[in-house]
Amino acid sequence: MRAEIQNAVAEVEKSLDLLAQRLDWDTAEHRLEEFNAMTEDPDLWNDPDRAQKLMRDRQALLDSMNTYKGLKQDLKDNVELIELGEMEDDKDVIADAEGAIKDLKERAAQKEIEALLDGEADANDTFLEINSGAGGTESCDWASMLARMYVRWAEAHGYKVELQSESAGEEAGIKSAAYKISGHNAYGWLKSESGVHRLVRISPFDSSARRHTSFCSVWVYPVVDDNIEIEVNPADIRVDTYRSSGAGGQHVNTTDSAVRITHHPTGIVVTSSEKSQHQNRDIAMKALKSRLYQMELEKRTASIQEAHDNKGEAGWGNQIRSYVLQPYQMVKDLRTNVETSDTQGVLDGDLDKFMAATLALQVSGKSRSEAQTD
Repeated sequence: MRAEIQNAVAEVEKSLDLLAQRLDWDTAEHRLEEFNAMTEDPDLWNDPDRAQKLMRDRQALLDSMNTYKGLKQDLKDNVELIELGEMEDDKDVIADAEGAIKDLKERAAQKEIEALLDGEADANDTFLEINSGAGGTESCDWASMLARMYVRWAEAHGYKVELQSESAGEEAGIKSAAYKISGHNAYGWLKSESGVHRLVRISPFDSSARRHTSFCSVWVYPVVDDNIEIEVNPADIRVDTYRSSGAGGQHVNTTDSAVRITHHPTGIVVTSSEKSQHQNRDIAMKALKSRLYQMELEKRTASIQEAHDNKGEAGWGNQIRSYVLQPYQMVKDLRTNVETSDTQGVLDGDLDKFMAATLALQVSGKSRSEAQTD
């Protein structure tokens, strides 16, 4: 077996060891049996919240076990194919198996990162907000590009995307947008995207074709589970209704149905601009509770606090990632130094490499400066 493939096999085995440790493999079968016994309890669904949590936990354990067993079996099968190919001098079989092991290395590394998504809210759905910053019309256009990027990423991963609110730019793009992204580990993956994103390009809005720099902020916070109680004092909030400023034409609301809730103690402002005012109040209140819950998480979770600190003002010196389209092509994450020249791929939603590297950095406990010197 070639040295390159031997190294790939060793990497897969290392990932499998870490997955087994994270899963506590020695007790996994016993825990699954306990879950199965509890699901057969005829009184289980007398408490729907407890039943749903039990079923989610059981499914998460089962998925993790199947992932581990599948990766281990795939590795064993392909190593045996290489050995068989070498015995029979079948280069095609060897090439196919080596290619499969290289792919397996990437899959195992990805699953290793996913196994680290065990924070208090990592498995939750998430809210994602985008706000234009310094840069005027150029920044509003950049905000719409970011919105497209995240929607494409979410859809490629099978997540459900719902637009909660949107404020159009005066000339182009959007001033802000808020989405709810639903699916397992949506918050765990996207939380690393909180911060300021910087774009450098030749502006399509500049008749002199000069290079412009613009900024947008992205903020990600988890959807609060129904079983998490967040108390909001009615005296602490102000609820305003207003007419939604949509894209124009028949889609603009003709009544004051959009809702804005301001939480005075924290200064948090959330909005929703669906068709129904009642629905908007419910959506906005859920978003407010999620933001308040996020603040509580920040007090206890250093990695999330770091992401919050990095958010800062949408301008110079606070960016977490730079997207340079002119005079060269480069997207670089300033926290991990991960970079790529495939700028179009990134803008089309290819973000996994950035998310995985940041998540690994957060779990390792390293600071940004330590990562940059590695």
